[in-house]
Amino acid sequence: MYSEDYDGANAQERSGEDIYSKPVRAGKRTYFFDVKATKGNDYYLTITESKRRVDSNGHFAYDKHKIFLYKEDFEKFAEGLQEVVDYIKTKCLKGEGADEKFTDVNFEEL
Repeated sequence: MYSEDYDGANAQERSGEDIYSKPVRAGKRTYFFDVKATKGNDYYLTITESKRRVDSNGHFAYDKHKIFLYKEDFEKFAEGLQEVVDYIKTKCLKGEGADEKFTDVNFEEL
């Protein structure tokens, strides 16, 4: 697994054949879960976060962040993600809001 900016990324794998895509709209962001295949029929997943913004010229632009997840990492990634989601649901979300030890950060202001 690595981010799209990883210098060692294989260009062939970056432009793999699209097999399946699932967009998930969540507020101002859209997440894309894309299954792709290499020429050797190895499957991998790309997870992309896309957020629309207005650039300095007043035109719409999209900030995108992408990770590549390979089949040998699927199970560990899914286990780790589920553990963190369960932790947040049981330990951080009490009643109407998040646990008071966390602060609300608006990343759009940064």
